[in-house]
Amino acid sequence: MADDFPDGVAHRAPEDLRSAVRADPGVMARWAALTPLGRNEFICWIEDAKQPATRRRRIDRTIAEVTDGKKRPCCWAGCIHRTDKAPGQWQQAVLIDGAAKKATHGAG
Repeated sequence: MADDFPDGVAHRAPEDLRSAVRADPGVMARWAALTPLGRNEFICWIEDAKQPATRRRRIDRTIAEVTDGKKRPCCWAGCIHRTDKAPGQWQQAVLIDGAAKKATHGAG
């Protein structure tokens, strides 16, 4: 059976997000109505979480925000994994700052 879950442009929705979205037909309908770019932003934001508890909170917040009609996660610089456009100025600052911190403090 083909997987018909709507994903993003650069990210495939992880199974924990798919399960949460599919749990409510209303949320599933709203998720499907988002643009692929909007879905991509939510997926990237969730996958960016470093801790399992943060990831769970982000999934819960995604469900709430999609239910409320939001089209992208609040306070997210945007997906840096897209190949169809260059990172924006704010994204570049985040990337440069993150790279500098790794160089200063080590990648581990």
